[in-house]
Amino acid sequence: MYSSILCWFAFRGKYYKRAYAIGITLYVGYAIFLFVEQNGVWDWITKHDAANIVESMHAEKPWIEDAREFFGLVILIVVLSINYFYSWRHRVIR
Repeated sequence: MYSSILCWFAFRGKYYKRAYAIGITLYVGYAIFLFVEQNGVWDWITKHDAANIVESMHAEKPWIEDAREFFGLVILIVVLSINYFYSWRHRVIR
């Protein structure tokens, strides 16, 4: 919800650099946690040979949900980073 609100503000021409920085920091921290935790992304890659995580919407194995969340966070980090760097060219609200 946080990122969607910030993207809506960006669409309206209002940019909040601090909010982007806070969001990016929190999302990167959580993504690192999901990457290294037991049954996380690293286990999915190394122990389960990067098995398909999109075959069904029901997460039958414990690493599936963490891997999906991780890649969702990567998308959010990229989007907030784009908004952050785009804000340098436009009027910025602190």
